[in-house]
Amino acid sequence: MRDTLQQFQKLATALLQDEATHPVADFIPADTLYDALDLSLQKEGISEEVFEEALQELVFKTPRTATSAFFNQLFGGRNEKAVLGELLAVLLNNSMYTYKAAGPQIGVEKVVLRKVCELLDWDAQSDGTLAPGGSMTNYMAMVMARDAVDSATPYQGIQKKMTVYTSSESHYSIPKNAAFSGIGRDQVRYVPTNDFGQMNADALAALVSEDIAKGFTPIMVNATAGTTVLGAFDAIPPLRAICDEHKMWLHVDGAYCGSVMFSDTYKHLIKGVSQVDSFSFNAHKMIGTPLSCSIIVVKDKKHLYNSFSNDASYLYQTDHDEFNLGKTSLQCGRRNDALKFWTLWKSVGTNGLQNIVDHQFYLADVAREYIRNNEDYTLYSYEESISICFNYKNIPARVLCTALYEQEALLVGYGSFRTEEFIRLVTINAQNEKEDILHFFQTLEQFVEQHQSLLAEPANS
Repeated sequence: MRDTLQQFQKLATALLQDEATHPVADFIPADTLYDALDLSLQKEGISEEVFEEALQELVFKTPRTATSAFFNQLFGGRNEKAVLGELLAVLLNNSMYTYKAAGPQIGVEKVVLRKVCELLDWDAQSDGTLAPGGSMTNYMAMVMARDAVDSATPYQGIQKKMTVYTSSESHYSIPKNAAFSGIGRDQVRYVPTNDFGQMNADALAALVSEDIAKGFTPIMVNATAGTTVLGAFDAIPPLRAICDEHKMWLHVDGAYCGSVMFSDTYKHLIKGVSQVDSFSFNAHKMIGTPLSCSIIVVKDKKHLYNSFSNDASYLYQTDHDEFNLGKTSLQCGRRNDALKFWTLWKSVGTNGLQNIVDHQFYLADVAREYIRNNEDYTLYSYEESISICFNYKNIPARVLCTALYEQEALLVGYGSFRTEEFIRLVTINAQNEKEDILHFFQTLEQFVEQHQSLLAEPANS
C-alpha cells in the first residue's frame, strides 16, 4: 500500500504540473476512443512500468474539471481540504449503515446534518441523510411526499392518482423520479415561469385546482433553488401557501445553488426555507467538495423512517437506531460522503463556507460587468445568479461551444430559455479569481478571431 500511495503521489504531482500549462485535456472523439487509448482488459497481468504508463495516459486524457478553463458543468475546482477528506474516506473504506461498521464516522455525518438543519432554523425533530447525487435526493423527497399523503402506500402500493408539480425550468430528474416512484411521468405538471425563470405561483394554483376537479390527488411541489440554465430561485412563500391550502409536500431542490444557505449576503434568495418539508443541496457544487456529496434534510425525521426504514437482524445488531444510519437511507451499503465536507467545514468554519459562496457571486458580477461593457456580447441573465448566459457576435452558441471543446481551448456549455439559445458560463469554481474570468473572455475572443472559417460551418458533433 505504501508503494501504491507513492505511485499515486507521483501521478498526482505530474497531473498538477501538466494542468498548470495545459488546462484543457487533449480532445479524443468518442468514435476513436478505443483506438486512441489502450483500455483493454486481458487475461494476464502487466508489468508495473506498462501499468503506470497506461494509467498516466488515461489520467492525462481525462477532462480537467479543476482548472481555470473548465466552466462546462455545475461543479469545478479542487479544494485541498475536501480532497484530503475524500482520500481518507477511500482509505478507511467504511460503510455508513451502522455504527458498528463506521464508528466515529457516523458522528461526522450526524454533526454535518445537524448543523445544516440548524442553519435552516429547524429544531431537533429534523434530520437528514446523504445520497449519490441530487437526482436521488429529489427522488427521496418524492417518495416521502407520496407516503405522507397515504401511509399505506409503502405496504399496499399506490391507490390514488397522484400528481406532482415542478417548474418548466427544473431538473430533468423529476419525471424520472415520478416513473420510479409509481406516480408516473404523465402525472408531472410543468408550471410556467416568469421572465426570470421562476415558477409562476398563480399558474401553479390553477393547475392544482384543475387536477383536483379531475379526481387527482396533488401531493408535492418541487421548487428549485438555482435552475440549471438561468440559476433562478423559485419564490418559496407563495408556494408554501398553496401547499398548505391543499396539504401538499413542499420540497426545495437546491442541488445547484442551495448552498446560499451558508451566506448571510445571499440567503435571502431562499427566503422562507424554514417552512419547507424537505431541502436538498449538493456540496460538490457551490461548496466545491469532490463528487459526490448530496444532502437531503427533512423538517420532521419521522418521514425518513416511514419511507426508508426496514428491519434487518443480520445488520442492525448494536446501538440505538439514531446511530444506525441505514434506517434513514435509500441505500444499505453506502460510502462515506460526509467526511470530505466535514474536513472542509472543520478547516474553514461556517464563515469560510460563506466566503466560498460569496466569491462565486463576485466572479459572476465580474463576468456580467465585462459583457455589459462590450458591445459584441448579448447578455441574457440577471443579477444574483452564478449562471452567466450570453452570446458573442451572434455566433450560434452550440457551434462556438463545440469548437472550443474540440480545439482544446475552453470547456463551456450552452443552454436555452424560451426561444433563445446561449453560452452558459458558470462561476462555480471558487478557486478562480477575477483574472481567470477575464482570461476566459480573452481566450474566447482570440479563438473566434483565429477560427472564423471553422465557426462559419456547422460544428461536428
